[in-house]
Amino acid sequence: MFILISKGGPIMVLIIFLSVIAGIIIIERLLFFRRIRMDEEKFIDRLKASIQKGHYDEAIDICNNNVTPLSNLMKVGIEHRSYGKTEIKESIMAAANLEVPHLERYLTSLGTIAHISPLLGLLGTVTGNIKAFGVLGHLGSVGDPSLLATGISEALLTTAAGIVVSIPAIAFYNYLVGKANHTITNLENRVNDMVLFFKAGV
Repeated sequence: MFILISKGGPIMVLIIFLSVIAGIIIIERLLFFRRIRMDEEKFIDRLKASIQKGHYDEAIDICNNNVTPLSNLMKVGIEHRSYGKTEIKESIMAAANLEVPHLERYLTSLGTIAHISPLLGLLGTVTGNIKAFGVLGHLGSVGDPSLLATGISEALLTTAAGIVVSIPAIAFYNYLVGKANHTITNLENRVNDMVLFFKAGV
């Protein structure tokens, strides 16, 4: 690690820092989506049984014990069950809109890291080559060509590092965006079902 930093210079330090940030974001998001994963049908069946019995406090407790985007919407529906269909739908839609930022949290940052890492690597290579050829210009000639080759190879390290950071970052970014979009679409598709569900349970 220290050898890479010493050879790559400040640009390498920045790339390594971004790789750590990307790793933290990926782990946090994977844990988040794992935490909100649930058996939706089983959850809804439990809620339906409680609501049909008129045990609304019990239904809210079920939602509180299963904190997911769907349970948050169901909780809002329970709390607004005495309103009309339009009001219930609007309240659930508003709650769904509040869930979107939680689902997409940090994904923009991860996407930015994925796209700028190769550019930073290229910048490090360019600045490294400028230094290497600067040495050549001052000396006029190089008796040992390996000195110039060593300088160039060290400069290319930043490009390699940038690509190594970018590839997994792009892969996980696309995967996590897909997970977020799937969850959002699922919530949107369930809104009308929720409205009918709560009006039937009143």
